[in-house]
Amino acid sequence: MVSRLELYKSCVKILTEHNIDDAEFDAMCIFQQAFGEKIPLSKPNETADSSHINNVHNAVERRCNGEPLQYVLGEWDFWKYTFKVGGGVLIPRPDTETLIQNVLDICEKNALSSPKILDLCSGSGCIAVTLDKEIPQSAVYAVEKFGAAFEYLKENIKLNDSDVTAVMADVLLPENAVKFKDFDIIVSNPPYLTQKDMTELQTEVRKEPSSALYGGTDGLDYYEKMTPIWRDSLKTGGFLCYEFGMGQENAVGKILLENGFENLSFARDGGGIIRTVTAEKSEEYHG
Repeated sequence: MVSRLELYKSCVKILTEHNIDDAEFDAMCIFQQAFGEKIPLSKPNETADSSHINNVHNAVERRCNGEPLQYVLGEWDFWKYTFKVGGGVLIPRPDTETLIQNVLDICEKNALSSPKILDLCSGSGCIAVTLDKEIPQSAVYAVEKFGAAFEYLKENIKLNDSDVTAVMADVLLPENAVKFKDFDIIVSNPPYLTQKDMTELQTEVRKEPSSALYGGTDGLDYYEKMTPIWRDSLKTGGFLCYEFGMGQENAVGKILLENGFENLSFARDGGGIIRTVTAEKSEEYHG
């Protein structure tokens, strides 16, 4: 017979031997899910039954094989909501919560109580769903191209009892953008890793879809293509909010200015890195 504490220690040892960073954290997350308890070690000497042991061992094996912890668990928290994740969809990250705060600030400063919001490259739907929940009177639309991610998007809308409208479409095709008009805010966390970035990815990140990561040689393909395509979907004076990679702020800012946006405002993520930009659609730009 194996106690919970003995099982936990053995899992930490195995994860450590496989060079898993923060093995104790990963083991605890696996335990919380396997036992369905927030503090599974509150009963350290209780015997773990065979089903718990099998579930824990299977999860640890997957983690040791390089699968992201979030995929192993099948879900991850973002803001204050839970999202289903797995193969084919980008894992929600704390950096992206900066975008949520940007949009909430826009709504507060401009007295937008019922904004019409469009989330491009929506993936899991973490941005769209969170905004829909945080701004109850909003009308939120989420656009995603890839089938696997779109299924997670729909699942997460349902999971969180959200009213987001999911649309399966390619954001790089102008004919799709013309179907969306009079939005107050467009928000997007598009693929932005460079060719060099892609060669240096951690093992776990390599398990995530490259289509959600790779933004072209310099990482700017989506910003260059999406900005002129979707500009006319915004009301005059509407706002465009982008997330981008470290050191890309000047290049992304230049793209926005060249496409008739003004009043650019950059924000840092929790790690102090300049991570997002908010820009306002100019009244004077005619393309």
